[in-house]
Amino acid sequence: MATIRYFAGAAEAAGTDEEQLDGTTVGEVLARARRAHGERLTEVLQRCSVLHAGRYVDEESTPVSSGDTIDVLPPFAGG
Repeated sequence: MATIRYFAGAAEAAGTDEEQLDGTTVGEVLARARRAHGERLTEVLQRCSVLHAGRYVDEESTPVSSGDTIDVLPPFAGG
């Protein structure tokens, strides 16, 4: 199981800051999150950056091991 942490608007859409989800890739974990939390989270995820073990993910096929952390970061304003 991986830990998925949601920040800002993603946490609001998911209704939680953190949860444990199964999956062998980042894409599988995010798919489970979409199914669990519905359309609102699905919409937010389209605009989010995803980090796996602290590194930006651009391929949902990135492997995930038990105990890994995935962070979901919506765009932030400011400077």
